[in-house]
Amino acid sequence: MKASLSLYSLLALGGLVAGQAKPPMSSEALRKLLTADALMKKAQIFEDQAYSTPQRNRAVGTPGLAASLKYIKDTLSALDYYDVKTQELTILGDGKAGVTVAGSKYDSQIVIGSPKGSASGPMVSVANLGCNATDFPAAVKGAVALISRGTCSFGVKSSNAAAAGAVAAIIYNTNPAENFTTWGFGMTGSFVPTAAVTLATGKALSAKLQKSTSLKAQVNVTIPETKTYNIIAQTKGGDPNNVLQLGAHYDTDVLNPGMNDDVSGTVSILEVAIQLAKFSTKNAIRFSWWSGSENGMVGSNQYVKGLSQAERDKIRLYLNFDMVASVNWFYAIYATNGTTFAGRAPPPGVAEATKMFQDYFRGVAGLNCTSFDLRNASDHAAFVDARIPVSGLFTGGSEIKTPEQVAMFGGTAGVPSDPQNHKAGDNMTNINAEPFLQVTKAIAHAVSLYGQSFDSLPPRSSGQ
Repeated sequence: MKASLSLYSLLALGGLVAGQAKPPMSSEALRKLLTADALMKKAQIFEDQAYSTPQRNRAVGTPGLAASLKYIKDTLSALDYYDVKTQELTILGDGKAGVTVAGSKYDSQIVIGSPKGSASGPMVSVANLGCNATDFPAAVKGAVALISRGTCSFGVKSSNAAAAGAVAAIIYNTNPAENFTTWGFGMTGSFVPTAAVTLATGKALSAKLQKSTSLKAQVNVTIPETKTYNIIAQTKGGDPNNVLQLGAHYDTDVLNPGMNDDVSGTVSILEVAIQLAKFSTKNAIRFSWWSGSENGMVGSNQYVKGLSQAERDKIRLYLNFDMVASVNWFYAIYATNGTTFAGRAPPPGVAEATKMFQDYFRGVAGLNCTSFDLRNASDHAAFVDARIPVSGLFTGGSEIKTPEQVAMFGGTAGVPSDPQNHKAGDNMTNINAEPFLQVTKAIAHAVSLYGQSFDSLPPRSSGQ
């Protein structure tokens, strides 16, 4: 991906001539081209893509998401205004573990972070919880290590087992009432395939070892992999060394077609991209549709991770739009709210971008607005971690709307802003055209402003 992304500079320079034939954009001119009807019709296309499939969603790996990918790519490519690329991602599914000892199968769970693989050998008990290298006897080499939970992390136990030459590990619980389905390594390192079993199973296996030291054990860890794709479209015109990037995720969870979460953001930036093609821009504009967001924001994380520091420094600002057509809405702007990130102040430029949106809502649109804590999880998080300034808009999720918010925005207090968030009902009945249009116009304003100049933002310095 690094190589393909680096091509943006050459491609954008080649597109300058074509871009200059178009009139320069302005906020008013771009906003006038946006209509609620166009937004709702495009949203309907995405719902149809989901409901025309057996899964009735657009989750990673489904034909619904494949249809969305094709639609977005085809729509952008037809404009001949953008260099459109995809970035392949690998999404890891829910892993499973199997444990067999002396021909008998035992219920088990994968320890999150375990590598996949199948390994077998004699089962060897490990003393003192396996938290130190000296806990592992020489006999563990080529064997399956049986280890008790306790004192150190599961990752330390598996890593120590690997260092001692074990081929796999079985970790048993010490609390008979505790569920171990969320056990994880909590660290990086070199591990062996690792399964978790109950206290009762651990005791049974230990008892077997007391009677026989030649028990054969097998651990089988499977982790399904699914391919999916980010979509990245950058204007052929505009300065490729000064980039405004916008993003929204186009995948859903498995329960619904994801109309507010996040067809709303997907369509908002898509419609702005379509109308932007009628104008020229001084700075490059990069639109991003992320996949794997519902799987832990895999798409945005992998994208930012694949950028060199030089490419990161070209991104003057990233704007994120996740859930922007809520039925019981408010207008919230991503803001720092005085918080820090890993003990550091937010990247320079966040406050200025927040003020830009505040000035637009209050001064241009004549609407109230509030703030949204930047630490909340969405696809902007990877950019913050990379010290790239961010902002964005949000109209509400599963949080309960307050009387104070009702006084500012109308609606109903005591119920969620999005009552169908991560539920089957996140369909066309769960989006409202009014915030949908108002947020899209705010996006257009930001694109027109930063497409012409970044003078209102502090200069970028490498890894600031």
